[in-house]
Amino acid sequence: MSLHGKVAIVTGSGRGLGLAYAQELARRGAAVVVNDVDAEATADAVATIEASGGRAVAVVAPVGPTETAKELVSTAVEHFGRLDILVTNAGVLRDSVLWKMSDDDFDTVINVHLRGTFTTVREAVQHMRQAGEGGRIICVGSPTGQRGTFGQTNYAAAKAGIVGMVRTWALELKRAGITANTVVPVAATAMTATVPYFAAAVRAEANGEPMPAFFRHELGFGTADDVAGLVAFLGSDAAASVTGQVIGVGGDRLQIWTHPEAALTAHREGGWTYDALVEAWPTRFAGAAQSVGERFPKLPEEFEPAPS
Repeated sequence: MSLHGKVAIVTGSGRGLGLAYAQELARRGAAVVVNDVDAEATADAVATIEASGGRAVAVVAPVGPTETAKELVSTAVEHFGRLDILVTNAGVLRDSVLWKMSDDDFDTVINVHLRGTFTTVREAVQHMRQAGEGGRIICVGSPTGQRGTFGQTNYAAAKAGIVGMVRTWALELKRAGITANTVVPVAATAMTATVPYFAAAVRAEANGEPMPAFFRHELGFGTADDVAGLVAFLGSDAAASVTGQVIGVGGDRLQIWTHPEAALTAHREGGWTYDALVEAWPTRFAGAAQSVGERFPKLPEEFEPAPS
């Protein structure tokens, strides 16, 4: 199956992961609306797609406002006649520990990631439902939204919220034949380039060298192109039965994340009083407590960052 005849919107697709998604969708035959706040990057992205024989058009605008969502959908319909696929990738970072995070740090990230996903999906779905031909909603999450990351209160909240919305949309949109899924990418990006743990992998990718097997296989950490195939698959007719899923992908690894389930269930006649919990927690519940944050294996010696 191909994406010939399909039309896609990819937010935040001027560079990085979003650009890889837009290029892969175009390579598979879809016409693409490329979106970014950087006019030059957006124009360059459109040019690379057209140079490879694809079709693309640019919308330079920040996601978040409903006006941008409307412009994205109307541009797709006016230029290409329809809308089949939406990939919500746009995002920003404002990292800081909780006690130093400003209102603006929090609001900016929530507005772009969470509100931007909501407004863009809402507008796309209104068109898809009216057209009556189904559709594909693909939202981009993060391991941070699944497990938490130090210094990313705002980003964790936004990415966890996206997963909650997607699961809800999968229920609401089923009758209309519209699927909704979350992709959790793990790849060399501007964000991971600043993390010393990934330095050897990022350096290899920047130099055009093969990424070491330790990163690709053990960590599931790869390039933007390693993620793009999943995005194209979820946008295709082959994924018509896949909805409500959180799928991690990177390097050589693909993961389907569980939906939250109770790790332990216990009953006590009369309920769980303070005294009952003090007595029972160490023996009955402590072993079921869940870990937080991502857990990485020790780096092989050859990939250890050089001392500063």
